[in-house]
Amino acid sequence: MPLLEQVLEKNQGNVKLVYKNLPLRIHDMAEPAARAALAANKQGKFWEYHDQLFAEEKITGSSLDRIAKEINLDLKQFKKDMDSQELRQLVKSDIAEANTLGVTGTPTIFVNGKRLKQRSLQGFQALIDQELRKSK
Repeated sequence: MPLLEQVLEKNQGNVKLVYKNLPLRIHDMAEPAARAALAANKQGKFWEYHDQLFAEEKITGSSLDRIAKEINLDLKQFKKDMDSQELRQLVKSDIAEANTLGVTGTPTIFVNGKRLKQRSLQGFQALIDQELRKSK
C-alpha cells in the first residue's frame, strides 16, 4: 500500500489530504496535465485521472484526452474545464503558494504547515502526533 494511503488509513478522522499543483517549467506538458487532473476533479475523478497520468511513460496532449476517455469523463466538458480561466487561475495560485513556501520540487509534503523531512510512516506519524497534541 502506498505511503500516503497508509498514513490516511492510520489517521482516519484526524488527517485530510490536500493536493496542490506545482507544474515544473522544465516539462512542457506539466501545466496542461495539472489542469487536466483538475478538470477530471470537476467530474469527481481526480485520483483516477491522477494515477493514470502518473503511470504514463510520456505525457502528450493526446494522452490527456485518451486518459479522460478511458475513465469515462464527458470529453466535451473535460476540454472546456481544462481550458477555463478558473482552472488556469487555480494552477497559478498553487504555484504562487509553492513559491511563497519555498517549495522547489515535488512531492513536498506539509503537515499543518510544517514541512515533512522524514518521508516514512514513522516520520509522518511523529509529525502528525506532534500536531495533534498541540490541538488538544
